[in-house]
Amino acid sequence: MSDAAQPTAAEVRASAEALKSALDRHLAAIERRSYGTAAAADADAEVNSAFNELAAAGEAYDALLYDAYDEVTPFEIPGGDAPPAYLGPDDPAALSVFMRRDYTVGEPLRLLAQAQRITELDPDAVDPSQGGPETAGTSVHAALGVLFGEFEPDEIATRHKEFGLEEGDSTLWVVADEEPAEPGEWLEQPFDAADPERVVCRFDISSVFDEDDLYDDEADDEPDGGDGGGADGTAVRDADDASSALR
Repeated sequence: MSDAAQPTAAEVRASAEALKSALDRHLAAIERRSYGTAAAADADAEVNSAFNELAAAGEAYDALLYDAYDEVTPFEIPGGDAPPAYLGPDDPAALSVFMRRDYTVGEPLRLLAQAQRITELDPDAVDPSQGGPETAGTSVHAALGVLFGEFEPDEIATRHKEFGLEEGDSTLWVVADEEPAEPGEWLEQPFDAADPERVVCRFDISSVFDEDDLYDDEADDEPDGGDGGGADGTAVRDADDASSALR
């Protein structure tokens, strides 16, 4: 606990009262949306605003509590900037789903063996530009082509360990629009239209959301406190290692 610019008891108490008020506003906004007393877009914006105010009030209280008393709250406060306000259409007629999943090739031999097995059952599974069926068992590049040519991305996500892959971060954005795109319009640059201000909902999965778990033992050994903050990144609602922000 530092003696420099230590907050007074009154300041800590005022911050606690501000946190209580933010909790009340957040709950009231959720109740108004649930009871349908406001337009959907306005209700969502009000809940998001109240959520961000609550996160800020919690973070401020946690910091003052630590500076004054060397204590922290049991809550994880999402860090980082809030997502941009939704500026898309109130009644979208079309949706685009943008998704990215990252993998690393953790077990190349397993990947090659699985690709070889696929090509033994279907020799045409190898792209001719990658060589013949024998290349699937010797070239990681060819094996990945076989794998993603044979299975849907969702099945690969479910069975990635079976294919020698390790999951990295992933994100999915649902973006609203006034009208559907013309056929073939965006194929050359498919992700250019991923406008954060048109995101209806977003789902992120990352090991960064579990960083606190990795350091639990260290925290037990070093009882000098902290700011109680959560993972760095967009202020979103957390669920296990996945966070989703409904807009």
